[in-house]
Amino acid sequence: MVRQPLTAEQIAAGQRLGAALRVARAGRSLVEVAVAAGISPETLRKIETGRLPAPAFGTVVSLSRALDVPLTDLADAWMTNAPAREASAL
Repeated sequence: MVRQPLTAEQIAAGQRLGAALRVARAGRSLVEVAVAAGISPETLRKIETGRLPAPAFGTVVSLSRALDVPLTDLADAWMTNAPAREASAL
């Protein structure tokens, strides 16, 4: 099975998700959050920088729980061009 290249919109959505995760992580280290989510720090780094713009749903759920951010907030970041909210607002 050949994977289709991501569209510009999907890449932008991944960048928004990464930005929202960085904001939500606030003062916590990348390693701490990755371990809490059950993923590698490199995976989280790739998501946050937009190099992995379409992470698996389970990964996003795990990050949502590790960061105590409602999954709907992360979905909103993915779906809209709205800027990421401050960590205190998440």
